[in-house]
Amino acid sequence: MDVVDRVLTRLDRIESLERGHAGKPALLEELRLLVGEAEAWARWEGDGQARVAEKVREGVEGMQ
Repeated sequence: MDVVDRVLTRLDRIESLERGHAGKPALLEELRLLVGEAEAWARWEGDGQARVAEKVREGVEGMQ
């Protein structure tokens, strides 16, 4: 469950940054890290979900 804990911890960190009015670069970096952790979680759960996570990563990269 370590992979799940990493995702949940990252989400908490993002929420904390938002509450603290962190700048967009800091939030974007955390979101990029979240996508990687979510992909790891998806691979742990199964390949179909990993494909969905990869599409999310592509979307985040397209926002740059």
